[in-house]
Amino acid sequence: MSDDKTSISQVNTYQEIGEFWDAHDSADFWQQTEQVEFDVDLKTEARYYALEPKLATQVAEFARHKGISAETLLNLWVQEKIHEAAA
Repeated sequence: MSDDKTSISQVNTYQEIGEFWDAHDSADFWQQTEQVEFDVDLKTEARYYALEPKLATQVAEFARHKGISAETLLNLWVQEKIHEAAA
């Protein structure tokens, strides 16, 4: 951490900063903050795989029932199958 930065938490490590903000609400310190601007460059990659229409409908319905997106459900299922196959 840089010595020339001020800190609301007055701690010395990133772990301590995390512990401080786990226990405190930023709203309580709002007047001590200042506005900043920064750029975020997220690099994500998506790959698409075809599903039969009936299967896609079933996946979407099952995901809706679970309260998650079809993409999340499929990722969980594929991870599970790969883990099982590797064991």
